[in-house]
Amino acid sequence: MPRNRSSSRRAAPARSARKKLTAGGWVAVIATALVICSSLTAYGAYYDIYGNISQESIDTDAFGDRPSKVEGAVNILVVGSDSRAGENAEYGEAESERPDTLVIAHISPDQDGATLINLPRDSLVDMPSCSPTEDKPGMSAHSGMIGESMSLGGVQCLWKTVEQLTDIHIDHFVSVDFGGFKGMVDSLGGVEMCIPEPLEDKKAKLDLEAGEQTLDGEQSLAFVRSRYAQGDGSDLGRIERQQEFMGAMLRKVMSSEVLASPTNLYDFLGSVTDSITTDDEFTVDSMADIAIAMREVDMSKVQFITVPNGAAPQDPNRIAWTQPDASELFQAVANDVDLSDDEEEQEGGGSEEEAEEPSVAPEEVAVEVINGTTVSGLAGEAGAGLGDKGFQVTGTGNPQGAVPEATTVYYGSGQKEHAEAVAAELVNATTEENPALGTTVQLVLSGDWDGLKGAGGGGIPDSVEGTTAEAAETNACE
Repeated sequence: MPRNRSSSRRAAPARSARKKLTAGGWVAVIATALVICSSLTAYGAYYDIYGNISQESIDTDAFGDRPSKVEGAVNILVVGSDSRAGENAEYGEAESERPDTLVIAHISPDQDGATLINLPRDSLVDMPSCSPTEDKPGMSAHSGMIGESMSLGGVQCLWKTVEQLTDIHIDHFVSVDFGGFKGMVDSLGGVEMCIPEPLEDKKAKLDLEAGEQTLDGEQSLAFVRSRYAQGDGSDLGRIERQQEFMGAMLRKVMSSEVLASPTNLYDFLGSVTDSITTDDEFTVDSMADIAIAMREVDMSKVQFITVPNGAAPQDPNRIAWTQPDASELFQAVANDVDLSDDEEEQEGGGSEEEAEEPSVAPEEVAVEVINGTTVSGLAGEAGAGLGDKGFQVTGTGNPQGAVPEATTVYYGSGQKEHAEAVAAELVNATTEENPALGTTVQLVLSGDWDGLKGAGGGGIPDSVEGTTAEAAETNACE
């Protein structure tokens, strides 16, 4: 169980107040730092570096009921802040501390990869109440921009808000400041980027010529912060550029140029740990466990995704998460479902045995769909899909009793073939007899629900788009 935590402390002798994250490069920085920490030849050296990390206590016990945790998977809340204190004052003034960028980093050893989900800062959401802290006033439950939870209640309130919105169990949080981000890039000798056309954004202090070039720390910070010199000036456009930069930085960190040089490696990790803040339960051993599990990661298995969204009805300048797509994405992450684009796997390819054709036609099967998950509207969606395949959907609803651990099609006497016909159309389902049922079979969706076959990626909505850390096949600068 998490410890009851309410105060801030450091992992080493104290220094100035806690620093915060920049937009953009941090997720690649944090993920890659964890990946390569295990490459240090002297484990004692890593402990020395770890001592530079600032830590903050988070009382997760105060959240009440929390989402279930999947064994082995780790979810890290990576927070970017608009705080302009200390070294960050040169980047302008902000009214209060708020997340400039917000990401859930889902690290899955079982899937040999990681998924990084951007939650746009312009998102309008329903937020829970949060108690006041020493330096925050707290807030009552209300609807507003997601960053308000951090402005009014600090990281603990933001953590609570994200868990309640996504139903994803958050294990740790990490943040980095503007100055720290620049230092990380500079410790790598810069990051190579293709700039298709000249860019100038005075607000972000961006001034780049067109062409293939190596961006230093200051230029990289300007690139990932820029909002008005590129695209449509929206937060979503900026997120796409951040994801592009993350991939390039990740490839640089994982290159032999860095990993093969103890000096370069130590300098980079020193830059990372000297400028990040974590929760005080994110120990060196926890980081090492993640690093060991991820050290063989394939760049194609590191994915950058933005939550499905559209313009908010009440304010077209703000963002609303598209439902049920967003909830389906969150549930897949919460259940550690493989989100990689493996068409052969999704289509059932590679199996030595071909599935037998059901002996009963869909038109002969009456089915009721019960939603045993936390995703609202999922029974209706599954029912519509079955209806499109010819099944007679008699109704949808919520469970009245216990929910099975696995998605199950229940059937009454003489209806086994009917249940198998339904199960044959699902990515994953088992069948089980229930003598209490009549001629209508009952499909109960459970936490492992992975959608209908041929529905576009095992139940992951088609609106979920993203990119990976692999280098692009085409280069606009060539």
